[in-house]
Amino acid sequence: MWPSDDSDTTGAKGDGNDSASGQLPTPPEEQPKQASLANQETVWVRHPKGEGEASPEREESQASEQTVNVEARRQPSEQTVNVQASQQQTPKPPPSEQTVHVQAPKQQQPPSEQTVHVQAPRQQQPKPPPSEQTVQVRRPPQPPEPSAAEQTQIVPLQPIAPPPQQQYQQQQQMPWQNTPPPQPIPPAGNMVAQPMRIEPSGEVHPVEAPSEEQPPPEAPDAPPKTGRKRRGLVFGGVAVVLVIAVGVALAVPYVSNRLGLPWAPNVPKGDEPEPAAVTLSLQPPSDSAPTPSSSGVNSALSGPASNPALGTVAGTVIDPATGSTLWNHNATQLLTPASATKLLISAAALLKLDHAMQLTTKVVQGASPDTAIIVAGGDPTLSSLPAGKDSVYPGAAHLDDLVAQVKAASGGKITKVQIDLSMYTGPTSAQGWAPDDAPSISAAPVVPAMLDGGRQDPTVDYSMRSANPALSLLQEFSSRLGASVAPTTTATATQGAKVLGEVKSAPLTELINNLLSISDDNLAEAVARQLAIGAGAPASFEGGAQTALNVLAQNGFDTSGAVLNDGSGLSTLNKVSPKLLAQLLSVAAAPTGKDPRTEKLRPLLEGLPVAGGSGTLSDRFDAPNAKDGRGWVRAKTGTLSGVNTLAGVVLDKDGRVLVFAVMSNGSDANSARPALDAVAATLRGCGCG
Repeated sequence: MWPSDDSDTTGAKGDGNDSASGQLPTPPEEQPKQASLANQETVWVRHPKGEGEASPEREESQASEQTVNVEARRQPSEQTVNVQASQQQTPKPPPSEQTVHVQAPKQQQPPSEQTVHVQAPRQQQPKPPPSEQTVQVRRPPQPPEPSAAEQTQIVPLQPIAPPPQQQYQQQQQMPWQNTPPPQPIPPAGNMVAQPMRIEPSGEVHPVEAPSEEQPPPEAPDAPPKTGRKRRGLVFGGVAVVLVIAVGVALAVPYVSNRLGLPWAPNVPKGDEPEPAAVTLSLQPPSDSAPTPSSSGVNSALSGPASNPALGTVAGTVIDPATGSTLWNHNATQLLTPASATKLLISAAALLKLDHAMQLTTKVVQGASPDTAIIVAGGDPTLSSLPAGKDSVYPGAAHLDDLVAQVKAASGGKITKVQIDLSMYTGPTSAQGWAPDDAPSISAAPVVPAMLDGGRQDPTVDYSMRSANPALSLLQEFSSRLGASVAPTTTATATQGAKVLGEVKSAPLTELINNLLSISDDNLAEAVARQLAIGAGAPASFEGGAQTALNVLAQNGFDTSGAVLNDGSGLSTLNKVSPKLLAQLLSVAAAPTGKDPRTEKLRPLLEGLPVAGGSGTLSDRFDAPNAKDGRGWVRAKTGTLSGVNTLAGVVLDKDGRVLVFAVMSNGSDANSARPALDAVAATLRGCGCG
């Protein structure tokens, strides 16, 4: 019978031989007493190694024997005995062979103690004769019934050898005193036992394994394959990476904005508001606007144009849509125009030259490999400022760019620099200029190469100019190049010389826009000389001035009696009529397609300063009688000592464009300029229908 799982019976582990044999050694002093069992009585002893663990000897006996867990149950006529094997009491078999199935207990105790627990039945049943005593064994229902060859499994037995005195004490104990409560009996299929043979002498021997060939033991369950698990981990990692990548991508503002995700920075927080109603103050000219009448304009200007502050005054008003003259006050009188001369030079250049033309400054190889020559191309706007910063000339080329090109092309071998100023001829100042006009805050001596128009401060329009702007450029260039100015500063470049660097100005239309807006004298002189060069005339004051008048006359403008000595208007000897100035502006402001000259001259209007807003008119039209013209008048100014001119365009209240030119000589600028502003502002408010 199976002992209780909580049995105190333990087996001490010996060496490998004892365990394999399953013998129970007995002390030499005293042979253990055997339990009085009837013939053919079976005792099961559990091996101490635990469930499922078997020695090689046990594996060999699996085919012939199988451990069967049994439970003794009390029958009405049969005795139930629970026996636990120990070395204290060994059942003595009959002379014939008796088999004891030994099972080691689960818990190990010191080898000196081993207990046999015998549990007495609650009711004493009649004991059958010794020859007929029966112990009924019932198989547990859990495992399937094994085959005959598998009834017994051999289990190695650990030797247990308690001292004799302990054995005697254990024998004296009553079987019911130390019997533990019954415990669940494990299924027989989970236990492994070895059959033992008890000789008449009391010796115990393991049963020999059957001689027939045993079937190979079942292979243990193969360990789970890790390949699939590894692949699963790889796929899982890839999936996590993809999820993270998608999450990061969706978090990028550009992606989230394009997809309209809820967390997008630009996602609308609510319904888009209705667009606010906007009323434009500026209206384009209207073809259907009422046509101003000559009488209406004359009536409106009778007061402002007769202001004594204007001195000698001449002027005219023209309707560009029809070409008709609305007001004529000595319009053909020749007066000094001052800076209004720039309108004539600019108009002639737009009519004659390519609007995309640029002024070039380049550097070529000199007479020796270590010498470089700046070939002046007539660009006064070349900037000394670093790239990214603008001087008073937006879009100008930068000296640093030219220096970098020369260093790269020469390999840094340039040690001397010179400049070629042969493009211009004649004097550096014109007839009619005052001695202090150049250098001044308005102009520098006219040469074909300079930095920032010769200004000391490239960001300030009215900044003092250099007395020798070409030399100033040469010195700055040599310093940035790491070279020195040659003893002979000027030289003429050889035709076809190797070009080491080249930079270009803004296009012609932008240059004209700039010179009209800020009334730049040196830039106007540069354009006049390009006009002369384009016509094959000398690049001089006289060449530029005469070419301008010729071009205007060739294009149908009345230049009768006009005299020009420069392109800037600094000369007090220049004489033009208000009619010529008004004609140029009238063609520029004419409706598109009406006059073929209009397309070429339209850039004139873009450069005109805005009253109270830009250029030379930014601080004008402040008087009460002139405020109506702020923002509506665009005009070119001209101011010299005793000379004041205003010529431009205005949009009247009816939406009609009017062109005007008013010239005042013999007047003081402080009083004449406000008087001219009042005339232009009157045209804005009159309607004059």
